[in-house]
Amino acid sequence: MKKKAFITGIDGQDGSYLAEFLLAKGYKVYGMVRRVALEDPEHHLWRLRHLLDKIKLYPASLESYPSIFNVIEKVKPDECYHLAAQSFVSYSFEDEFSTINTNINGTHFVLSAIKEKAPKCKIYFAASSEMFGQVRETPQTENTPFHPRSPYGISKVAGFDLTRNYREAYGLFALSGILFNHESPRRGFEFVTRKISYGVAEIKLGLSKKLAVGNIYAKRDWGFAGDYVRAMWMMLQQDRPDDYVIATGETHSVKEFLELAFGHVGLDWKKFVVIDKTFYRPSEVHLLKGDYSKARRKFGWRPSVKFKDLVKMMVDHDLLRLKNKGADI
Repeated sequence: MKKKAFITGIDGQDGSYLAEFLLAKGYKVYGMVRRVALEDPEHHLWRLRHLLDKIKLYPASLESYPSIFNVIEKVKPDECYHLAAQSFVSYSFEDEFSTINTNINGTHFVLSAIKEKAPKCKIYFAASSEMFGQVRETPQTENTPFHPRSPYGISKVAGFDLTRNYREAYGLFALSGILFNHESPRRGFEFVTRKISYGVAEIKLGLSKKLAVGNIYAKRDWGFAGDYVRAMWMMLQQDRPDDYVIATGETHSVKEFLELAFGHVGLDWKKFVVIDKTFYRPSEVHLLKGDYSKARRKFGWRPSVKFKDLVKMMVDHDLLRLKNKGADI
């Protein structure tokens, strides 16, 4: 009998790659999306367009325990990947109440519903390197203390603690993946990496003349989302639940991303980039760099896509997208 996987946030970057990965593994894949996504699939489900006849989607809301409870009761999954969240860090400063309520309560609702209706289900919680915030040590490991610097980071720390508590208090196979920044051509346009790749493509094709960005000296550990969903699955195949850092072990600045992206199309970034301080965060996270040695040691995970290749992949995709007049590809 095929295993059943349930993915919250299946219509996002990670959810779409994970759905592809699990289908290839022979899973039955179920996903939770907002009702508006089902009403307007062309706009909201573009990442899943090629998978819609292979997966089953249910409408539910992170703000509604009954809706999540009902879906878990219907699906009774073997594995649950809780990816859904308000995940744009800058927006979390603009609406911190909504971010904290949605992310913390949503995680609590999923854990509780699994406990009540599918207690043998293995649960993956999407934690974040933003939990480290003002880092105490570099690189960051599973034992590095958390010091979040945004409402988003705070909400993820709470979700991490909730997940651990359900593991320890109720014996659930529940764990967290502390994933560092991971990007792809499916990244949302509000994130700086996709903003850069798309902006470079527009400038190269003569559709724009400038690209406004914020702090170009912030440093991140950037990997490829397709690699990171593989790690999510590998975590749930272990004999015992545990928490893992997933990263590349390399750090690069936004400035380096700009240099590579513009350089890939033969342009000098300095001629087109405008620094706009309105994009600065009220409290910045300056340096994130992960140590994934525990994941490598326990189940052999390694990243496969290098930083420079990731940047080129994203720029090439957006060039092709714009040449096809904005068609999602």
